[in-house]
Formats: sequence, structure tokens, C-alpha cells
Amino acid sequence: MSENVEVKTLVIDGQEASARRGQTILEVARENNINIPTLCHLEGLSDVGACRLCLVEIAGSNKLLPACVATVSEGMEVSTNTERLAKHRRTILELLFAERNHICSVCVANGHCELQSLGQSQGLTHVRLPYRNPELTVDASHERFTLDHNRCILCTRCVRVCAEIEGAHVWDVMGRGINSMVITDLNDDWGNSSCTRCGKCVQVCPTGALFDKSQIGSEHPKHPDFLPYLNLMREAQ
Repeated sequence: MSENVEVKTLVIDGQEASARRGQTILEVARENNINIPTLCHLEGLSDVGACRLCLVEIAGSNKLLPACVATVSEGMEVSTNTERLAKHRRTILELLFAERNHICSVCVANGHCELQSLGQSQGLTHVRLPYRNPELTVDASHERFTLDHNRCILCTRCVRVCAEIEGAHVWDVMGRGINSMVITDLNDDWGNSSCTRCGKCVQVCPTGALFDKSQIGSEHPKHPDFLPYLNLMREAQ
């Protein structure tokens, strides 16, 4: 390690760890094989702290901090798996399931959905909140892909991959609060937008909001792990 790199020492779940200055809690936790659940985070993209599933407890603070954007400090004591955090994460997942229409049995991503997998791993057995059941549209105007707003959780992975990796800036978010939704260009139909047809947005979508028309159900696996490779190749050039 370079002598110019300042090393921080901290404790995560009782385990001593070292980190470089500027690293996030999530990065250090994963380097030490400590799992912190996430939805909006994806290696290769910038972090925005949108889903709040990665919140952790810090000794001496009543606030919960998002591990994906909170940087480490010397002597920090972090807890990632407490009853308070488990309850918090289950509530967030309930809110996501209740906000739109995530009916797994009829979703094209059934069995290949990160939201579904997180619900199972976090012990979510039912949703106590009333379902909003909004009437949202499905945009199938694109020749290859479909956008189903009913499945969108506003993680903005599609927005970030389009801007940061592809450089096309096709995707964005329109509206505020419960009325927010992802759009292409100035809310044009996807098929009439400036989309380059690369499909990166489809690959990084954690739910069935963006999907390939030719692949459904068991044939719908995605491969978001291609992003670190693309970044590596770009840096090499």
C-alpha cells in the first residue's frame, strides 16, 4: 500500500478492519465478507443512497447511516445486523411492495428479482401496509424492450448506467414523491426516444421494470456484473 494512502482502523460487527481514507462502510464491509443488503447500489455505478436498505448503526450516534455513501473514520464502531436494522429493512421492503404492483407470480422477473430475493432473505412473510395499486402504464413501444412502471422501485440504476457507462443520458426521473417515475428523454415513448438500444439499462434493473421481450420467466436472468469489467477496460484504454 502506498505511503501516501492514509489507513483508517475500525470495527464492523466486532471484527477489526482497516480501510483507506475515503472508502465507504459498504466497501470495507464487503472486503471483509460482511453482508449488507442493498438495492440501489451496483458496483461500477456511483452511489446515491436511494433505497436506504444499507443503513447501519454507528456507536455513539442515534442516526442510522447509509453504508453505501458514508465514509469510514478512525475508531468507528459499526453494527450491520441488529434487531433495529432488521425491523427497519423489513419495513422498507414492505413499503416498496405496497407502493406499486409487485405480484411475483405474474412478473417476468419471477425467480430473478433482487427485490423478491431480499424479501425472502430478510424474513418478509407478509405486507402489513395497504397496497396503493396505482394505475401505471406499460411502455412496449421499443422494438426490443419493455418498461413496466408497476415494477419500478426508483433505484435509478437505469439512469446512472445510461449516463455514466453508455454516456447517452436517455433516462431520468420525473415528478416528486409518490408521483415519481423514470422516463426517457422528455417523457417520450421509449421506442421514439434517443435510446442507443444497447440494453445496459435492462441488464442492471433489479426487478421486472425493464425487460427484454424475448426473455421471460426462467429465461430472464440478468448480468449486472459486467459493469466493473467495462470500467476496467475503459481505464485501460
